[in-house]
Amino acid sequence: MLPPNSEKEPATLIAESKAPSLRVLAGPGTGKTYSLKMRVARLLQDGVDPKSILVTTFARTAAMDLQNELESMEVEGAKQVDCTTVHALCRRILGRNNVLEVTGRNPRPLMNFEKKFMLQDLKLVLSWSIKDLEDQLLAFADGWARNWGEVPSSPDDPRDKDFEKHLKKWLTVHEAMLIEELVPEAHGFLRDNPASPERKSYTHVLVDEYQDLNQAEQEFIALVSKLSNIAVIGDENQSIYSFKHAHPKGITNFDENYIDTEDHILSDCRRCPSNIVQMANELISHNELRIDRDLVADPLMKSADVSIVQWENAQKEADGMAQYIKRSIQQFNFDPGKILVLSPRRTIGHGVRKSLSDVGIEAHSFFSEDALHGDPKDKSKCQAQESYTLLTLIADPNDYVALRCWCGFGSSNLRATAWKRILVLCAQENRSLPDVLEDIRTGKLNLKHGSWIEKRLNELRDRLAGLSSLEGEDLFDALFPAGVSEFEQIRDSMAEGIEPEESASSILERLRTKITQPELPTDVEYVRIMSLHKSKGLTADLVIVLGCVEGLIPSRSKAKGQQKKLQDLEEQRRLFYVAITRVRKQLILSSVNRVPTKEAYSMGIKVANASYYYVTTVTSRFIKELGPNRPDPISGSEFLET
Repeated sequence: MLPPNSEKEPATLIAESKAPSLRVLAGPGTGKTYSLKMRVARLLQDGVDPKSILVTTFARTAAMDLQNELESMEVEGAKQVDCTTVHALCRRILGRNNVLEVTGRNPRPLMNFEKKFMLQDLKLVLSWSIKDLEDQLLAFADGWARNWGEVPSSPDDPRDKDFEKHLKKWLTVHEAMLIEELVPEAHGFLRDNPASPERKSYTHVLVDEYQDLNQAEQEFIALVSKLSNIAVIGDENQSIYSFKHAHPKGITNFDENYIDTEDHILSDCRRCPSNIVQMANELISHNELRIDRDLVADPLMKSADVSIVQWENAQKEADGMAQYIKRSIQQFNFDPGKILVLSPRRTIGHGVRKSLSDVGIEAHSFFSEDALHGDPKDKSKCQAQESYTLLTLIADPNDYVALRCWCGFGSSNLRATAWKRILVLCAQENRSLPDVLEDIRTGKLNLKHGSWIEKRLNELRDRLAGLSSLEGEDLFDALFPAGVSEFEQIRDSMAEGIEPEESASSILERLRTKITQPELPTDVEYVRIMSLHKSKGLTADLVIVLGCVEGLIPSRSKAKGQQKKLQDLEEQRRLFYVAITRVRKQLILSSVNRVPTKEAYSMGIKVANASYYYVTTVTSRFIKELGPNRPDPISGSEFLET
């Protein structure tokens, strides 16, 4: 239901609305945050108790920015508004009501590399393949995200029930929890406890980036806001987190679940140049899952300089882009901090970063999801994981998951057999895991084929002793030394620095948060290189999008079924839409003509013409979908001559 015609600005209409449910569809650069801030200010001016206003969003960085925006308002009570993420609110509710303590769970989150140890242990118990276990874990995560009942399994499927039993047992024994469990746990508590104060704490609930929430999160919000007025703000055209089970239908179908919904559309883009707006509209019009509307360009905005460039190979692309960025900074006065290089693969981005370093331009990479990449079965390929585990054990020597990982690094089965024997001993003798491990380390307890475990535990003792006197930056540098490629991502993620006397626990908590909930620095003096996903919420004068070839942009879908493949393609189109709408002045869309055959297949690039050594690529279909306002592609050599 759209509001009646009015000469008032959309932000004012949104702020003044008395509708019990409000949906604001806001495209990139249309003043979404301003409108949300205006609505909170109006509620406070109308005498609403600030503690009864909940403002929540998808990402921690966005929540922090919103909190700062609200506190900057000269309105009494703004600092008392509850501004948080959905996950933080769930954790608070569970902690306040001692839910996890009562149910015997520990909120210690499992990192992705730590899940590999868990799955190896489950493989030994269930006799399934690792691939089957990974698929089952993904299915459970999908079920939790969709809030499929108490447990995300078929009650009559013995395979599901068996997996769930052993999964929960492993997590309980190791005093850990999967991140995906948090929201369903909180939702279940609120659903089953209708008298809980959290069900009636808020009179007004505002949800930013609603399209990024999954179904469980949206249903959790529905419970929290059942007795409240609710306003959701978002844009289905910028829903790019299917790997986190984002549910864009939640906003497109919002009016079906909330009666008397009042709609507002923010379409005047005040950020993007007019030709970027035109190309973005052309691109996203190819999607079916959207509410039909266009961005409207600001007539006062100048057109951006747009180039579509193809290079012979990745090395020439990296070197050419580095030369162009250097020229842009030195000759055309571009601020390095206002240059974004977006890449669909970490390796491509790192190539540009190296070339920038070679020409004396500082750049940092922000591929935090890869900060702990590596193979824990190969000691030479898991240095970052091992150092992270050591930091965890400095912070808490009795961290069960970290002890499990430390004992398993470098083994083809991650020492799953020996670990199973250790857990059996703990159960039989009714002793804690650290006590049993200490007896194994000192030789008081002989474990069958346990010499490797004994060796690793003594190595751990020596490493901890050598690091015990260090703290702050000295400790971080000892664990993640500069100049080692395996530690680049971790060091970049902590680029703002570490306090001289900061404790291991504080460093660990910050690092864990940086990896699982990455935030990107905005006020910087260097070029930022990141994935397309990371660029959401950012703007830059110069944006370079690398890897514009089929198989990378869009990436090759692994989905089964035509409908699912179509959904994946639409999300990839939305991702490209997000990338190009970061631009203020100049956009460069870059691709390469040839890629080494081995790299092409490993990255999923679609092959047009393959030889033993290299393959010829196909330019991304999204380039054509930009419409008639896009420029003609040129070669890298032509580009550098302009």
